[in-house]
Amino acid sequence: MLVHLLLALAIMGGVAVATRRWLAGAFAASAWAIAREITQAEYRWIEAYGAGLRANMPWWGGLDPNVWQKLDPWLDWLVPCTAAFLLAWIIERRRAGAKTDGQA
Repeated sequence: MLVHLLLALAIMGGVAVATRRWLAGAFAASAWAIAREITQAEYRWIEAYGAGLRANMPWWGGLDPNVWQKLDPWLDWLVPCTAAFLLAWIIERRRAGAKTDGQA
């Protein structure tokens, strides 16, 4: 989970530097984390129900609740998403505070 968190924050930082929008970085990091975990769930589905063949998986295989029964996959996307949005919120609040302090 720590590696996922660090990668998400790296993605967030890269997008934020390029766009000057920390919220855009948080969305990009979250999209990566969620997509990665859905992909991992697809692999779990293929192993459990698809006889090891991707062709046997329906389009919704990665969203099947039966392959989301453990806590790890949930934390692997929830922690990076929460951290990214929390960090973006903190940075944006500080930036807004700095702008109002400079105007007074």
